[in-house]
Amino acid sequence: MKSLLDVQQKLLPELLEVMQKRYRILQYIRFMQPIGRRNLAAYLGVTERVLRSEVSFLKDQGLLKVSSSGMELKEDGQKLLLQLEDIMKEVLGLSGLEKRLKEILKLERVIVVSGNSDTEDLTKLEMGRASVACMKTYYEEENTIAVTGGTTMAAVAEMMTPDLKGKKQFFVPARGGIGENVKNQANTICAKMAEQAGGEYRLLHVPDQLSEQTYRSILAENSVKEVVDLIKSSTMVVHGIGEGLMMAERRKTDMHDIAKLRQSKAVAEAFGYYFNSEGEVVHHVTTVGIQLEDLKNIQSVIAVAGGTSKAEAIYAYLKQGTSKVLVTDEQAALKIIEINKKK
Repeated sequence: MKSLLDVQQKLLPELLEVMQKRYRILQYIRFMQPIGRRNLAAYLGVTERVLRSEVSFLKDQGLLKVSSSGMELKEDGQKLLLQLEDIMKEVLGLSGLEKRLKEILKLERVIVVSGNSDTEDLTKLEMGRASVACMKTYYEEENTIAVTGGTTMAAVAEMMTPDLKGKKQFFVPARGGIGENVKNQANTICAKMAEQAGGEYRLLHVPDQLSEQTYRSILAENSVKEVVDLIKSSTMVVHGIGEGLMMAERRKTDMHDIAKLRQSKAVAEAFGYYFNSEGEVVHHVTTVGIQLEDLKNIQSVIAVAGGTSKAEAIYAYLKQGTSKVLVTDEQAALKIIEINKKK
């Protein structure tokens, strides 16, 4: 396949350019359908006149249907997108990025989607879709899936679909989250995933950060202990990775701890742990739920994070080796490779 693409690139470079353009149109329609031509043209940054001819071609090929409510993919359009994925990874150079990140980060598997989720909503949704597809490859007959909060994980929830093989999914929040923006709380995302997947869920109604005394008191409650036991026995964890200081400020961390994080140069956060650029834990917030040591006993741990702004955090967190799968985007991947070269 690679040699054929190389030949096409030399003899018919315009063919690959047209293929990329039409693939992107189909991608946008898949995520935003039904969508009108004017809105789609604005998202793609092209004129309506240019888009009209492309839409006409795709419609004639039986890939789109156009109605008064907007454009939608037909079944053949959905199938074609799936068939094109591996080809487009080669065309866009994503396969090479995946291989390089696997080597740098010593991971079992890396999935890279095109774009930059810092600036493109479509890229974040594509990461969500890729994450769901990845999760399904690790499903057992019965699954307890712990999920964290955040905007990236919200995109995963948005893209969640039922498992066609009928495997059972039971969703739990990986940690407490009261105090966060409601739509990005682990509880909200957990419930959304279960709804989309046709699965079941349990919630954890406790604050995200606790004093040691409050932590022990809450864990003594049977209802909380029962959910925590479920969380710690998860078969899969799907989690985001945050920028250290940004996460601390978002969670209204006190100024003493903020100063400590600045001094220790914390660049990443996950599960209440803060890491420096070498992947060393420099601070830990007491939270109810999954602890870093618990991840060693969980079969599938999938990290989902992208955007240039998170590249340093991704690189730092994954150095400590508790997650074996990464779903990210192209710009984060390129930045991680750049960071590694400087080490």
